[in-house]
Amino acid sequence: MIRRLLIANRGEIAIRIIRACRELGIESVAVYSDADARALHVSAADRAVPVGPAPAPESYLAIPKIIDAARSVGADAVHPGYGFLSENAAFAAACEQAGIVFVGPSSATIARMGSKIDARRLMEEAGVPVVPGEAPDDQSDAGLSAAIERVGLPALVKPSHGGGGKGMRRIRDRAEIAEAVPAARREAVAAVGNGTLYVERLIDRPRHIEVQVFGDAQGRVTHLFERECSLQRRHQKVIEESPSPVVSPALRSRITEAAVKAARAVSYRNAGTVEFLVEQDAFYFLEMNTRLQVEHPVTELVAGVDLVRAQLLVASGEPLPWIEGALGQRGHAIEARVYAEDPARDFLPQAGTLLMYREPRMPGVRVDGGFAQGGHVPVHYDPLLAKVIAWAESRPLAVNRLIAALRDFPVLGIVTNVPFLLRILDHPDFRAGRVDTGFLDREGTKLLENEVEIPDFVRAAMAAHAGSGPERGATSRDPWNGR
Repeated sequence: MIRRLLIANRGEIAIRIIRACRELGIESVAVYSDADARALHVSAADRAVPVGPAPAPESYLAIPKIIDAARSVGADAVHPGYGFLSENAAFAAACEQAGIVFVGPSSATIARMGSKIDARRLMEEAGVPVVPGEAPDDQSDAGLSAAIERVGLPALVKPSHGGGGKGMRRIRDRAEIAEAVPAARREAVAAVGNGTLYVERLIDRPRHIEVQVFGDAQGRVTHLFERECSLQRRHQKVIEESPSPVVSPALRSRITEAAVKAARAVSYRNAGTVEFLVEQDAFYFLEMNTRLQVEHPVTELVAGVDLVRAQLLVASGEPLPWIEGALGQRGHAIEARVYAEDPARDFLPQAGTLLMYREPRMPGVRVDGGFAQGGHVPVHYDPLLAKVIAWAESRPLAVNRLIAALRDFPVLGIVTNVPFLLRILDHPDFRAGRVDTGFLDREGTKLLENEVEIPDFVRAAMAAHAGSGPERGATSRDPWNGR
């Protein structure tokens, strides 16, 4: 069993892992940059080790520093969380070479699935449906242009490495090809240092459905059902839920079977996610995330499991803690990501001190947070403050419960996206489950225009903090905007 775990991350996911360690009797070790010396995850852990200056490349992304930190405290394992080094094959390999358990898949698996072209080819060989397309050997502009012509318009040019939509270009007209291909290559090189591209048929208005998979060292692989992740802004998920409101039992059976087949094709170990684009009753492999997902709590709530605990057990050599086919989906869970950002200013990230920060406490609501009142949100990292997850017997009740929780979550001193989330959740198309990956692109402007009613207790809190001075980007239009 793992005795001492170094957590190579920060914020809410570090705290989430620390809590799992406590249950298992594992000593937790946090790492922190100069900007995070007083961060909540530092005080929550049993021990903490500094790893460098505020910029992530000099601290949280510095592989030698993380390995040295693990060695200095005698950690026998490292959990990467999500983001940062979580899908970095070189980091996993460095842990393996140092004799430190990496809580995740092998470095070889991460490398294979890190290339979207290689992953696509592997899925085709395994019999997993992929989006019609082509990964040409000729990577010149002319070679890519010819591939686009063969695939047909509308098409999508995508980078083999990276994510978040960087380097992705939609092409609907032949006149766009000459400019789109070199532009996609430049952006991919700037983002990840690799300009390899491939072409897929553009699927208009797809759903984004992902399947949680889990494998152990004994070769067993299982799934824990699907998550609906279609609510996205610039290819970044905003709201996730399970079960999907559009996945029928027959489609669920087919898509989860394909996800398990994909995991087995790479001898997958530990937690991972297979992502699909769904078009009516057809689905296509998109990519595999070789790590724990931000949205893992919705699976935990509907399946009644602890995925982080399972990660630590499997990394210790234990078999999967669930019997194949024994789990079911119970009720409905939905998660919203609360960010320090200003939707009215193109979602500009915010930084500053949290003058008020009161997480909601009510039945059926879970909050995975990374901050406390008086804490400071730095400018150097992802501005995620917390994830609010609601569970209920039905989807309508879960949505209403999440709305109630968000309205009971005042944050003063910093602008947040809470009003924007409330408008999404109350949109009639979302209520009816009629959304796709382009929903926020089409409706975003309207969602920013609508007002949100200010609860009386928030008005009182605002009055109590009047005169504290506005934080950067704050306005007085919404109750969750700092004053």
